[in-house]
Amino acid sequence: MTRIDGLACDEVGEGPAVVLVHAGIADRRMWRHQRDFLSDRYRVISYDWRGYGESAEPAGDLVHHEDLLRVMDGLGVERAALVGDSMGGSYAVEAALVAPDRVAGLVLISSGLSGHTWPDDMMAQARERVHSTVPAERLARYRSGTAGRVLPEDLDAFARAHALWQVAGPDRRLDDLDPEVWELAFAMMRQVFERSWSRRPVPERHLPAKERLREITAPTLVINGLADVPGIQAVSDLLADEIAGARRLDLPATGHLPPLERPMEVNAALSSFLGDLSW
Repeated sequence: MTRIDGLACDEVGEGPAVVLVHAGIADRRMWRHQRDFLSDRYRVISYDWRGYGESAEPAGDLVHHEDLLRVMDGLGVERAALVGDSMGGSYAVEAALVAPDRVAGLVLISSGLSGHTWPDDMMAQARERVHSTVPAERLARYRSGTAGRVLPEDLDAFARAHALWQVAGPDRRLDDLDPEVWELAFAMMRQVFERSWSRRPVPERHLPAKERLREITAPTLVINGLADVPGIQAVSDLLADEIAGARRLDLPATGHLPPLERPMEVNAALSSFLGDLSW
């Protein structure tokens, strides 16, 4: 592991660079299948967002696309393909808008998108299925970072409910997931909330990427899980429609973390897409 300005990074393999940007409900461990598979032909870089996994806590405002480019700078990478899941996809899009010459290609998996407003029915479902697992007063204190102590039972309940809703998907059950997928997804998500609930919120700054998708010139592949939350799938629709020439792959019976849940399908898609890029 290497640290770049407090960001924990792994790199393996040689060749053109591929940077893996994890989801907001995970950390760099979610890429374990892609890292090993791609390292035969590529220099594969994965890192933990600031405040996630093994990376340091944020000291000021968070600007995730700047951290992504900072990792590339620290490792001497001039140009790379960016592969992002969930909000990791959003940060990859922002990096492509800020530094288009440095992005050889984009793979956006179950992606979020800065500037996009989540629909009311999605947020209502999150409140009903996830937020309700922790008493409202305690949850408010956790989110403000003023609780002092986070109860393990609250972490367990919240992380389990969130993983069921997103990683499995709103219309699936726990036994629809491979036990190994569930175990890692739950562990990553529990750590995400344990860390975020133990500190005061940090302001984040983003680009208004939703209004600028037509500016993206990098070849793009959009991967969507058909069991994911519908409001998130709608972002895949938007990305595939607005980014010129974007390819799209829909994966049946797949939730919010396709790289972890469907590694063979994702790896095959990555291999084909990356192989076609002009590095």
